[in-house]
Amino acid sequence: MQQLIEWKKRPNRKPLVIKGARQVGKTWLMKEFGKQYFEKTAYITFYNNQRMARVFDEDYDIERILMNINIETKQEVTPEDTLIILDEIQEAPKALEALKYFCENAPQYAVIAAGSLLGVAIHRGVSFPVGKVDTMELYPLNYREFLEAMGEGQLAGLLEKKDYALISDFRNQYIFWLKNYYYVGGMPEVAAFFAEHKDYTEVRRLQKSILEQYEDDFGKHSENANLARIRMVWNSIPMQLAKENKKFFFGQIKKGARMKDFEIAIEWLLDCGLITKVYKVSSPSVPLKAYIDFSAFKLFFLDVGLLGAMSDLDMESILEGNEIFREFKGALTEQYVLQQLISDTSYIPYYFGTDSANFEMDFTVQKGKHIVPVEVKAEVSLQAKSLKAYCRKYKPAYAVRISLKDYQEEEWLINLPLYAVCNL
Repeated sequence: MQQLIEWKKRPNRKPLVIKGARQVGKTWLMKEFGKQYFEKTAYITFYNNQRMARVFDEDYDIERILMNINIETKQEVTPEDTLIILDEIQEAPKALEALKYFCENAPQYAVIAAGSLLGVAIHRGVSFPVGKVDTMELYPLNYREFLEAMGEGQLAGLLEKKDYALISDFRNQYIFWLKNYYYVGGMPEVAAFFAEHKDYTEVRRLQKSILEQYEDDFGKHSENANLARIRMVWNSIPMQLAKENKKFFFGQIKKGARMKDFEIAIEWLLDCGLITKVYKVSSPSVPLKAYIDFSAFKLFFLDVGLLGAMSDLDMESILEGNEIFREFKGALTEQYVLQQLISDTSYIPYYFGTDSANFEMDFTVQKGKHIVPVEVKAEVSLQAKSLKAYCRKYKPAYAVRISLKDYQEEEWLINLPLYAVCNL
């Protein structure tokens, strides 16, 4: 919401495109923004709305388009006090292209567009108005937002103040909600239900329902030739993350499978916002982007709760822990940390490894001219063999271990609590 308010105030504001997976709350956010910060909202959805799609097919005459929006929404659209929302815009390719003309010929109008399968549509030849729109990525709730949703705004606020002495006093509450977040995740519908009812069984049912809807999308919106491969990649991710070496191995999807067989399937899932790809870098040097090894990567889900639902993890295992669960705890923790990094910090995460070195960094980020290794531990583990080996070899200015241990600055290491990843 804060980003939307800043966008509204911008003097050189362009039409805004909100990207994000289905069910992360795009429609709700746009409507709520209109309700709170504009006098009027003109909401159009292109889902099963051929009439409005045809309006944009005719030409890009903004006056004519606005007249049709007036008729469709029964709102008189006026500059500055009306928010125009174009939802499910991937269903109307010409409407996406029309954003360019709103930018050039009618910049006084506030226009927001969103679509859950936007990336898929663009790869099918829909022209994206590059340079003529602002974009924003919407993710599931991160841990800090989850605390707010659970009525724990003071705990969330404490994290933002970085008062670690006080934060440590409340570590049990942070860990309690962290374990619940591992199970519930950040999908808005699921989190809202849990906030009200605290019913773990129904939480799982809602998560399974969302997963089914995603799988329905595989069938409806992908080419038949790719459908089986998309499903195979999707279903293999929990197993791949459960390995000690979390690099994505194609041979574990299907015996003899190669990268080129599954590239399109992976790109399709990325375009839908359902997975995140974290590339390996071959050297911890600036800029990290220049050292990407495109043949090696890890794949993560969009949401830690959905990962647990797909893996049929029961609540007792997460809340109380058990021996069988121990193997998977690392996968869940790394998924959680990745989610916080992409949605609540400014860093682009990579991971580091070399063929010759016998250690690997879970994540690596660039902070100005420094490369920062980040090791993730699921417990209060004080062992950091890989991190020590990395630091001996590369002598970084900063090194971070994320674990359940309280915040601590050591000579060569900062320990950041798992519940404070937002402060990396």
